[in-house]
Amino acid sequence: MAHFHPSGPPPDATTRGFFGVFRYSRRAMQLVWATNGRLTIALALLTLVAGVLPAAMAYVGALIIDAVLAASKIARETEVVSMTRVFTLVAIEALIVAALAGAQRGISLSKALLRAQLGQRVNVMILEKALTLELAQFEDSEFYDKLTRARREASSRPLSLVNRTFGLGQNIISLISYAVLLVQFSPWAVLILVLAGLPAFVAETRFSADAFTLFRWRSPETRMQIYLESVIAREDNVKEVKLFGLGPLLLQRYRDIFRRLYKADRALAIRRDGWGFVLGLVGTTALYGAYAWIAFATVVSRITLGQMSMYLMLFRQGQSAVAAILSAIGGMYEDNLYLSTLYEYLETPVTGTGAGQRHGPEPSDGVRFEAVSFTYPGAGQHALKNIDLHIHPGESVALVGENGSGKTTLIKLLTRLYTPDEGRILLDGLDVNDWNGDALRQRIGVIFQDFSRYQLLVGENIGVGDVTHFEDQHQWKDAAAKGMADAFVEDLPSGYATQLGKWFKDGHELSGGQWQKIALSRAFMRNDADILVLDEPTAAMDAAAEAKIFEHFRKLTQNRIAILISHRFSTVRMASQIIVIENGRVIERGTHEELMDLDGHYAKLFSLQAAGYR
Repeated sequence: MAHFHPSGPPPDATTRGFFGVFRYSRRAMQLVWATNGRLTIALALLTLVAGVLPAAMAYVGALIIDAVLAASKIARETEVVSMTRVFTLVAIEALIVAALAGAQRGISLSKALLRAQLGQRVNVMILEKALTLELAQFEDSEFYDKLTRARREASSRPLSLVNRTFGLGQNIISLISYAVLLVQFSPWAVLILVLAGLPAFVAETRFSADAFTLFRWRSPETRMQIYLESVIAREDNVKEVKLFGLGPLLLQRYRDIFRRLYKADRALAIRRDGWGFVLGLVGTTALYGAYAWIAFATVVSRITLGQMSMYLMLFRQGQSAVAAILSAIGGMYEDNLYLSTLYEYLETPVTGTGAGQRHGPEPSDGVRFEAVSFTYPGAGQHALKNIDLHIHPGESVALVGENGSGKTTLIKLLTRLYTPDEGRILLDGLDVNDWNGDALRQRIGVIFQDFSRYQLLVGENIGVGDVTHFEDQHQWKDAAAKGMADAFVEDLPSGYATQLGKWFKDGHELSGGQWQKIALSRAFMRNDADILVLDEPTAAMDAAAEAKIFEHFRKLTQNRIAILISHRFSTVRMASQIIVIENGRVIERGTHEELMDLDGHYAKLFSLQAAGYR
């Protein structure tokens, strides 16, 4: 595990330089404006009003005190006039207070509405980006850390940054208005007011950078905690957790991770708050020094009692404004650091799938693999090496080999989930990388062994095979009949409207074989698909059921390319061509009879399996 050094610089380039990191502020403001421009304008105007009114309230308060003192010293005949002025000033201050309260409520309302809209928008941006990424990126641990950071923190940071930006503006306006009045007492008072908050600001900014460094460092650990939560608390894992007695072991590992993270958090919090207290004393000393100065000026009659009250209020509120301004800048710096993780994720390069051809030049050529090699990122050896394969339209091919030989990888390359390191794959004479992504997917129906079991209705579980007909009940039933799922679906409580899984109310669980028939039905949702791939789709069925399904499958795919991966040789022998793969290479090919006559690897495996049934 990497060690965290709070005193070291953050690891990402975005954290180098205090002002350089603020480049994300403009993008955050643009994002808020695009989310709701009218609310943004309202927030800006209300912020302006809320920034000016406190100084106006302090000024009117001073006038009230001086008016009261003046009224107590004048002759009785002018007392009514003086009291009228006092009451008028009190009424004006009341109106200012009401207006300030209204502005603050309006700001709170605008922020609440923006928070909901902006949080949704950023989360949608994260998910939209996820839809454009390649499978290899999701299988990369470093990229997954990047995604975890974006989802956990960055979705809330744009609004935080905007709130702080508007708060900064409000406090700057307030400080300017305070300074206009305070400078009449002494320009030095304004300078003291500003400089007193700088030490605490510098420390806070430094600790923000340290907190961000800690945040990036802990991403893998945080992701492991999330995973352990899902293992302990999800229904698809609970059987083994209970049977193997894994609960205490996994829970202890969860606690150990928390202790490691908490130790680093505690050390940072102690340093942050300790230095914050010490440096905050500088501001407190400045505040009470100013109090003494203003009080002395009142005693020697340089200013009136009302002015003293005003200047004390201005200095107190001014110091709060300076602290808020510096805190906002430090907070904006921290938000920009976290926003770097969001835009780092959103700017992940992707391979475009929208462009490309929708048809190949040679529709009768089928599928070709030409000297194809592929290695998984970080792996030490090839998953596939120098694969040459030609599958004609209407031909059925079985891929045979031990686990890890490269059979499923070959299918993932055909469907463009991965890109070959060497060689090329052609469909209808056109490289699959030159096909339009949507058009390519419509041509291929694939069911992998680890197919998804969606917590959706039965019909929707079938409909996911073709999103263009996702809610087409007629096509559900047609596909279910082809996948041999219709018989048991009609016996379910609500037929195709039955909720599957246990996550939601009235959910119904299926057996492994029933789930596989649902998955098989998905492959037949795409009526236009002329390439059907079954990757161990019947592993949960007995040999007789599997043989029946593949006989049915062969009849339905007579005019299509059918690619079958299975460990049961009784079904493999139905294919017109059998490809034997070992360690990523094709070592044998031919019909069942040809390979048995060859008496090679296939014949050996077939004989071993046949012996097991005797």
